[in-house]
Formats: sequence, structure tokens, C-alpha cells
Amino acid sequence: MALSCKTIIASTLFLAMTGCSIVPGGHFEGISSSEQTASLQNDLENINIHLIDAQLIQEYKRNQDQGDIRPSQLSEGVDLSGFEYRLGVGDVLTIGVWDHPELTIPAAVQRTAEFDGFRIQADGTITFAYAPNIPAAGRTVTELRAELVKRLSRVIEDPQIDVKVVGFKSQKVYVTGEVKKPNVLPITETPLTLIDAVNQAGGLTNNANWEVVNFTRGNTTEQIKLDEFYSNGDISQNRLLQHGDVIHVSRNDKRNVYVLGDVTKAGKVSINRYGLSLAEALTEAGGINERTADANGVFVLRKRDLKSDGVVADVYQLHARNIASLVLAEQFELEPQDIVYITSAPLARWNKVISLLLPSLATVDALQDIDNQ
Repeated sequence: MALSCKTIIASTLFLAMTGCSIVPGGHFEGISSSEQTASLQNDLENINIHLIDAQLIQEYKRNQDQGDIRPSQLSEGVDLSGFEYRLGVGDVLTIGVWDHPELTIPAAVQRTAEFDGFRIQADGTITFAYAPNIPAAGRTVTELRAELVKRLSRVIEDPQIDVKVVGFKSQKVYVTGEVKKPNVLPITETPLTLIDAVNQAGGLTNNANWEVVNFTRGNTTEQIKLDEFYSNGDISQNRLLQHGDVIHVSRNDKRNVYVLGDVTKAGKVSINRYGLSLAEALTEAGGINERTADANGVFVLRKRDLKSDGVVADVYQLHARNIASLVLAEQFELEPQDIVYITSAPLARWNKVISLLLPSLATVDALQDIDNQ
């Protein structure tokens, strides 16, 4: 079927060029008809045409199943068992010594523990009674408590000391972009992971790119496949955060398809995190025009990376006159930047539509780049 469709397109190429155009402005000034014909014929040689049928849908499902992550394939997640918070400059501590109230600052009615606490100074030390200039930055609470016990043992027999962090001020991570509450989050005694940070920032907005987030640590940025975590439980996508880490969620601008041609409402349709089928895209566009649209002229134009075979795009055709095609349309998953076109012209003239839409693939990319600047 794909071969016969391409044959029809090629055989009527010159007729479409010299006859009436199905797209306004189809003639390019300054280019002769023969030059346009040669260009269009070259375009047709660089595309593959497929019929959307049960065999194609089954092939897609097989490829998808092969790409699914199985639990045995998943990498190990973040190991939180050995996590210990290390104090830093600016952290605030409370220190209590049992049976020695004179060494413990009483809690005031209108003052917080953080206000009355011991702040780690710029040189990384704190000063306590009988224990001046104790190095605290870089130590755990347990290590600092041991040092205090050692110092106070010189004046107090077997001191029982309690140390708590009441103000986590030294270490922060940043969550920016398309989250509901962009924020600066403190790292505390409770391990903070990338997924935790996104959730604490209110989760993703409707305009967020839910597939990947940018994770920056120092001078290195990597893309975390957030969807693999949520959809497949791939815990290897999670990260234990450190001071200065940046999580940026970008917009979903490039995850759109474009529905054009003889539909009620042409325009772009966003692909959400659950995917977008051809049937859903047509529904968002108000459906095809039943009076003028060619029901067999439902096409999906999909750009592909240029490979050694020279093919630049695939065209998928749906015979929508068949009631069973509605099931196929529901099962055919669209991909970002797909162009869905419904023609009202005879199938034999679809070749000109293809040749006009092929440059639009590059135009769409260019416009998206401009929008993102």
C-alpha cells in the first residue's frame, strides 16, 4: 500500500504542479515549474510512506515492550543508610547539659530556640562554657557532642550533653523553573533527594517538561529522566542532593503536535505525560470537517534524523472511512513535533502537500528556538 501510494504521488506530480493548487500560495516565485517538479520529486524520494493498520500498531507495541524497563534491569537507587548531616557555617545549635541548668540557656516565651542558640561562626567554630573555639563546621552532631564531652569533663564529672540543630542555614539546594513553588530548600538531618525536592516545591506545573529535568552540580549538568522514575520506577534516576545543587524544570514547549488542514480548529496540541494518540489530537482539533475532508486523507508527517539511507521523514496514512480505523487512531501514538494533516483534495495531489510541509519541519524547530531565547 505504501508503495502504491508513492507511485500515485509520483505519477501525478507534474499534474499537481500545473493544475490548481490545494494549498494557497503553492507556487514559488522565481522558480520555474520544471524546477519545482524536480524538487518535489526529490522530496518524495526522501520520505517513507506507511499505512496505519493493525500490523503497524502491533509492531509499535513490540518495540515499546522491548524498551520497557524490567525490575531486574534497574540500577540501584540512592543509598541513604550512611547519610550523616555535617555542620556548616551559619547552622544554629542548642546545647544542654543535664543537671547543670546554669550551662543551659532557658527557653524564652517570645524567643525561638534558633534565636537563643549557638551559631557556627565564619571561622567554623562555636564557643560554649568551659569550651571556647570548638571546631564545628564539617563535623557531625555526634562528633561535636564527643568533643564537648571531652572539654567539659575537665570541670564536670561525666557530663551528659545534648546537641541539636535548630537552624539549618549552611547548606541549600535550588529548585527552579516549571514547579508550582520555585524555592531554596535547606539540607537537613533528613536526606534530601531530587524527587523529594521536586515534591517539596509543589510538584510540576501543567507547562512543565515532565520527561526530563536538568540537574546541575558544580560545572556539570545532566538530564535526569524523571518520567522513567514515575512511569517505570527507575530509582537510579534519583539523586542525593548536596549543597549548591540546582534542579531546573524546563517548559514543555517542544512537546507539541500540529494539526493542520481540513479540521474544525487547526492548531497545536500538547502531549501530556500520558501520551497523545492520533484520535485524541483530532478530537482536540474539533474533528475533521465531515463535509469537505477526505476521510482517507489523514496523514501524520514525522521528521527523523538523517541516516545513511537519506530518508528525512516518515508519512503515516490512516483510512478514516473504515470504522475500524477509529480504533487504530486511538492506538497510534504521536511523537513531539509530528504534523497531522487532513486533506480535502484527492489523494493523488497529496504530493504537493508533503513537499510544502517538509520545509515546515525545520521552520517549527526554528520558531521553537526563537521562543526559548
